[in-house]
Amino acid sequence: LVLAALVALAALLTAVPAARAQRHPDVDARAAIVIDARDGEVMFAKAPDSRQAIASTTKLMTALLTLERADPDDVFTAPPYDALPVESQINLRTGERMTVADLLEALLLESANDAAVALAENISGSREQFVADMNARAGELGLEGTSYANPIGLDDPANYSTARDLAALARALLRRPRFARIVDMEVARLDSGATPRVIDNRNALIAEHPWVSGVKTGHTLQAGYVLVGSAAGRSGGRVISVVLGEPSEPARDADTLELLRWGLSRFRRVRVLRPARALARAEIEYRDETARLVPRSGVVLTLRAGQRLRRRVRAPEELEGPLPAGRRVGSVTLLVDGRAVRRVAVVTAAEVPEAGTLRVLTSVLGVPLTSLLALAILLAAVLAVRRLRTRYRIVR
Repeated sequence: LVLAALVALAALLTAVPAARAQRHPDVDARAAIVIDARDGEVMFAKAPDSRQAIASTTKLMTALLTLERADPDDVFTAPPYDALPVESQINLRTGERMTVADLLEALLLESANDAAVALAENISGSREQFVADMNARAGELGLEGTSYANPIGLDDPANYSTARDLAALARALLRRPRFARIVDMEVARLDSGATPRVIDNRNALIAEHPWVSGVKTGHTLQAGYVLVGSAAGRSGGRVISVVLGEPSEPARDADTLELLRWGLSRFRRVRVLRPARALARAEIEYRDETARLVPRSGVVLTLRAGQRLRRRVRAPEELEGPLPAGRRVGSVTLLVDGRAVRRVAVVTAAEVPEAGTLRVLTSVLGVPLTSLLALAILLAAVLAVRRLRTRYRIVR
């Protein structure tokens, strides 16, 4: 096959027409961010790199180390932990045994400090070592504005993060199905401890808005009200939000909803390939006609406002028949902001006919020479017939 020049339809379309010309969100948080959960692109930010106290969103790193280093069926023994009356806990007794799966749900839904301590000491041997492991993992993930002083989120000058780092950490965690399932639960039953426990998700948005899918709340005097949120829209868009330093729980929830709704409004479903629509045409060898080349299947993409889509088609300039309809002859690559996101086969839309001897001769020799050749063949045939008749008469 002859490789056609790369067909780049620059500015095929601006992926999403400005979604209802939406204004940017206006939130009370000291710091906030919205990112595209698919690629991490920042869509909106307010002081995204300012270091803030983060309260129980600290437990996101506690959860990550638990998911990486422990099996859900492992059974951990609760260490001594003297919690203050105001602390969130599931009232683990010293020596009580509970599975990692249940401790993780208690950590993420009830935001239980005693569950965080149990996970930390059983995984790393001590709280101090677990904190060192938390900071090491933050460094590996490139969370440059993050520092941990405890696995819980208690106020400490050395326990802080940024909206950007928390969004990146949540994005990494949400790629883990177990984590994503837990933070989207309204309620959970913990059966593995000394007594069954039923806990509710402290993120009330999960129960109130089915399209909200996570992630973690937090509150301390220094941090104010904090929430890392996530949501998915009907268009296929997925976003992660962070608000830090909110003045109240209602303000925290209202701003989170505004950020999530705004983020999801920036996505649209766009049909970028249709099976019946030709992407290219190829000459048919030795025939005065062309073959339509179409994508094997249609493609619909979810694109964010401002994203640019290009199609790069690789297809032959000429085809030699016979070829059946649906024969693969090339490919089309879809690029969003220069990054390849999908590749689809390019096929013949209909049967490509064979040329036939006369068409080949006409194409190669041209009409005059082909006519002369045909006349010569005819004359040769006539002469051959005459010779045969002459021989027949002599024999008789």
